[in-house]
Amino acid sequence: MDLRLLDILVCPLCKGPLVYEKAAQELVCKADKLAYPIRDGIPIMWADQARDLTLAENDTKDTFNQTEEK
Repeated sequence: MDLRLLDILVCPLCKGPLVYEKAAQELVCKADKLAYPIRDGIPIMWADQARDLTLAENDTKDTFNQTEEK
């Protein structure tokens, strides 16, 4: 995934920032609790293709991101 592309991509629903999850090949919107897939290096930014984050994933990602920001 091109890091320059990550700088300009936002959530198509709320226009908020996305977090790149390299292992899962997803772009995560914490605000909407959605994970957009990346297929063959191409982010699929359609809401109907995104999956809902589980409560455990959302809690983990919030903790992870707060730790990174410090």
